[in-house]
Amino acid sequence: MAVPSSDTEVRNLIHQLEHPISDLSTLLSLLTAPLDSLSLLPPIFRRYNANPLPSDLFFFASPAAGEIALLAYSTILSLPLTDHSVRLLVRLSKEYPIDKLHSSVFSQKDSSVKLNRKWEDCVQSVVAIPAKVGNYCGTKGLDTPPLLEHGKYFNNLSIRCESLISTSSQESLASILFLLAKLVKLGVFPPHIPSSDSQPSFFRATLPFIRSRLAQDDSSTSYSTSWSRVFRGFESSFDLQHVLASFFSCLAAPESNMDDSPSARASVKREGLLLNDAELWQSVSAVTLGREWKESFSRIFVCWVAEFLSLLLDDAVSLWSNPDHIKHSLVSRHRYVSSIILLTISYFTPSSPELVSLVLSPDFVSGIGVYISSMDNTIRHCGMLVAEVAAQRAGKTLDFKDWDGDDSGKPWARNFRKLIMKRDLDADLSSTITIASQGYDSDDSITGYNSAPSSRSNSPTPSELDEIEKDPSLNVGQKKIPKPVYLAQLGAMIRSMGGMPKDNAAEDADRIEMALNCAEELIRKKKNYGTELEENAVNLAYGLVGLQDNYELDRFSELRQNALNALVACSPNKLHRRCIIEEFFKNQYSADQRYAMLNALALGARELASLPVPPSGISDDSTSFPSKRLPAPLHQKYLPGAVPQILNGITRQAIDRGREATEDKVPEIVRERRFKVQKPQRISEVNPLSSTAQNMGSRAPQKTTFNDVAAEFFVAPLINRFWLFLRDERTREERTAHHEGRAKYHGAGTGLILSPLIMAHFLRTLTVLVHASEHTVEWLGFIAPDSLELALSLGTKPISVAENADEAVDSNPADRGAKEASVLASALELALIVLDGCIQLDGGRSLSLDHTALLTSANEWATVVFSRLEDGLKLQGGGGEQGAALGRAASGVILKVDEILSKWRRSMVDTWQSTL
Repeated sequence: MAVPSSDTEVRNLIHQLEHPISDLSTLLSLLTAPLDSLSLLPPIFRRYNANPLPSDLFFFASPAAGEIALLAYSTILSLPLTDHSVRLLVRLSKEYPIDKLHSSVFSQKDSSVKLNRKWEDCVQSVVAIPAKVGNYCGTKGLDTPPLLEHGKYFNNLSIRCESLISTSSQESLASILFLLAKLVKLGVFPPHIPSSDSQPSFFRATLPFIRSRLAQDDSSTSYSTSWSRVFRGFESSFDLQHVLASFFSCLAAPESNMDDSPSARASVKREGLLLNDAELWQSVSAVTLGREWKESFSRIFVCWVAEFLSLLLDDAVSLWSNPDHIKHSLVSRHRYVSSIILLTISYFTPSSPELVSLVLSPDFVSGIGVYISSMDNTIRHCGMLVAEVAAQRAGKTLDFKDWDGDDSGKPWARNFRKLIMKRDLDADLSSTITIASQGYDSDDSITGYNSAPSSRSNSPTPSELDEIEKDPSLNVGQKKIPKPVYLAQLGAMIRSMGGMPKDNAAEDADRIEMALNCAEELIRKKKNYGTELEENAVNLAYGLVGLQDNYELDRFSELRQNALNALVACSPNKLHRRCIIEEFFKNQYSADQRYAMLNALALGARELASLPVPPSGISDDSTSFPSKRLPAPLHQKYLPGAVPQILNGITRQAIDRGREATEDKVPEIVRERRFKVQKPQRISEVNPLSSTAQNMGSRAPQKTTFNDVAAEFFVAPLINRFWLFLRDERTREERTAHHEGRAKYHGAGTGLILSPLIMAHFLRTLTVLVHASEHTVEWLGFIAPDSLELALSLGTKPISVAENADEAVDSNPADRGAKEASVLASALELALIVLDGCIQLDGGRSLSLDHTALLTSANEWATVVFSRLEDGLKLQGGGGEQGAALGRAASGVILKVDEILSKWRRSMVDTWQSTL
């Protein structure tokens, strides 16, 4: 059949399609018709949509095939879908993907405006297929064709788009960017690797092809240039950051950021040099520092911007030193930002001008100060590590000497020091050979070195060194410090220093060391020997509390703490109210000394209450009393922060513990009667035989339990003395409020009692004491309500006029006036323990009926805190472990109050009405 040469002939052929088709001659004529007449083809597709035609109709290799495919896409999608049109879309997607359609559109001879418009219509049609087919199949109850499923379809589309980019030129850049921008809006560039195959990801699908093309030496340069043009061509920085974030998330980061093996370093280098483009610095900085990333990605990012290290260092330090970042970020975020800085520092040569300028910059110096004052040890060590490494690389001397142990992120710091000894950028890309290919044999690990024997004598063993040190002939001229036998001698050795070093520093240091080594054992030995301990307890407490580590003695803090713990446990009724609690509220002590006092109160109280405590350094055989010990492996766990560890355990127990029947433990009527009416002991007949036996032998001393002394010597003095101290501090602040500068008094200054560091530990100690005194007679009467009132007051009211003085000027006004997270969390934990104890003892009856306003206020307080946390409120020091503890404590208080109200709400209403 002749090829139609005019629109009239084409129209006549289309008219023939109104009748059943017996052969393909008419249609084949249309497929070879002039391009100008192809606009008349949509009627064919409309008829085809209703009456199936031969399946190979539109796929002949004719000059008009591409144009016919474009018309088929737009026409079929503009009509209601049928089963046959869905099958046609499957065939079209396979035979005419996006790169072929792009060639078909821009191979035509037409104006650029019309071509761009045609390309935009084409992209709109192509990206709409999965949604329309999915809706159609869903309404019909059919399975979506696998090729047109959302995830697989867009992954295939991404692969064809990558193929289009590989052959693109500068002229086709605008059309490719339009397609990529459309895919960004459709979520094909997710910020994280999708967890399901039903979710598409452009770079997860295309990275294997990208790596393969870059591996080819003859095309890698032009291919990388094509991608650079694409990245730089984005008009919207928002779209570019989405694309870069999706690209970075698909890179193969090491499983462990501390892996310093040659193969791991080679992998980091290979990923870091993938599509490297230094001109994208601003967007790369916004993506790498403005989003949340795993720590292992920091090594790839530093390799990516190896040519712009100074810019990366400036931006990273600006973020690292930001007070809001230090106070609110989690530990993972702190480690990631610190990793960026440490890796960048390692890429500079030692003592380079950039490093010297860094350690002298005001932002860096101020950031160190904020990090050191952080109450989270792990976060503080992140800042200390960056400061120390930067100073040492810059040729300065800085050593915090606090890196031994396995707590507070110290292992992470040690491993990172090892990692930055070499640079990933210097790795050999051929070092991915495995250990087995290098001929490694497991038997080689036990093969010794064949070295020549040495003529030098062996070094002395530690035991031999101890014997040499004890040899009297080698200690000529050295005065031996005698071991104290009496507590009066121990007190004289401790208090002879007066807190200041003397001329004979060596002798004074030996005296203090001897006293500390013997203090705990001697105190515990004297517990039940007459009145010697009672007579010397106060003097020893003053000496141990005021003792300072002027000579950097080994285990100074541990030995002093153990001695103070022993004093509190062995002489509770002669000690606290007279010295330790009174001394705590004086302004002459440092934060370390205040911590020692509070720890002694908490740990001594738990020992008296027969609760688990950290083990001491002395053996049970060296004392005459039995003590409850924890297993030895837990010793190191409790040393860095015994009270926080204990508090964490009891708060978790309070949250996890369900409401149990308390009648079987402490009957309410019996307990209430015992508290209100304490009957005197009745006169009873004395057994002559037992009296004679007592006179013949020594009477065993009566053991003091914590229930006997908790209210009088621990909880009540601590709470009452705090209220007096707070009243005096607020009075001093009000009297100096009209002054300026240093003349204005601030009760919450650094190191003082009202500072968040000390206040948080004070509340933790009080919580431990309240928990240990739960079974005292006075607990429901005033220990519980007084403690809850203290927690509520400190959690809601400002304790100092300077409480908000350290807030940033440009902070969110809604966040100003918020409590320090550690103080707020500690107050909520105290309230939680009080409420849990009330539930366990009497189901919350006395608290709900006798202190209704206090209970409802605690409920309102916890509810407001929890709701604001859910709304994203950021508090000072809310990063790290404090943020999790705060939310956990607030939710726990809400649940405990609800448990009490569910049982006693009706009685509370009746009681309230009867008082009107």
